[in-house]
Amino acid sequence: MTETPDRARGQTAAALALALGTALTLAQAPAQAADTEKCYGVALKGKNDCAAGPGTTCAGTSKTDHQGNAWKMVPKGSCEKMASRTSPTGMGQLAAFKDKSA
Repeated sequence: MTETPDRARGQTAAALALALGTALTLAQAPAQAADTEKCYGVALKGKNDCAAGPGTTCAGTSKTDHQGNAWKMVPKGSCEKMASRTSPTGMGQLAAFKDKSA
């Protein structure tokens, strides 16, 4: 059975629409990432987004509130304005830190 030109055009149009949709979705990811930052020391126990250091594996594995090596994604520019009782400055940090004694 031979395809008609209209059917072939329809399949091509559908494939192009799918490819364009995928490309637009992938293009949005970096833009969203640029609007956020990793903030260490603000996540509550078990509520970190990922990479909580030794003894943990990823999201939801922080052992304590405000753990210095556990981060949470927050809106860009807000991290160092957020309270952290374990941080040397009392605020969230853009890099992991050693928890101060409570």
